[in-house]
Amino acid sequence: MTNRSDKKRDKGEQARQLLNRGAVLLEKGKAKDAIPHLERARELEGDNVAVLINLGGAYVMAGRHREAIPPLEEARGFEPDNAMIWINLGAAYLGNPVLATAEQQMRAIEAFERALELNPVAPNVHYNLGLIFVDRGDSELAVAAFEQALQANPFDEDARYWLRKLGDGEEAEDD
Repeated sequence: MTNRSDKKRDKGEQARQLLNRGAVLLEKGKAKDAIPHLERARELEGDNVAVLINLGGAYVMAGRHREAIPPLEEARGFEPDNAMIWINLGAAYLGNPVLATAEQQMRAIEAFERALELNPVAPNVHYNLGLIFVDRGDSELAVAAFEQALQANPFDEDARYWLRKLGDGEEAEDD
């Protein structure tokens, strides 16, 4: 029995080291370099939510949105109330915003709204929703989302830009 538990402990330690390497690379903006480390960590410890979130995030950052969905959906199964999972799922479901279909947009909206239920000031979520609504031609919802983005982050100059562009300059200028 000791041999089996030692092997499990060693696999867990190796997975944590790979996760840490991958996370450091992600912080440096090197998603493509992080992916192999995170994929290996997933092979060793497939039920590690941090590994799954980071792997999904790395895929999104590398533009491999479809590949991001399975690990993020697995992570959602383990921790359905984790806002970061829903944020990453929203980005994965959306894919390339320029090429996103109406169905992809709806899946992203649902995931982003779930993230906001869990964390009303989740970073960049209101802004991302605003962009989707702009693309869908729904100025009213876009303005509301960009206003909420400014409430969450008063220094969000991109949200201010969109509010001015959408004709709500009064709100955009308030500090």
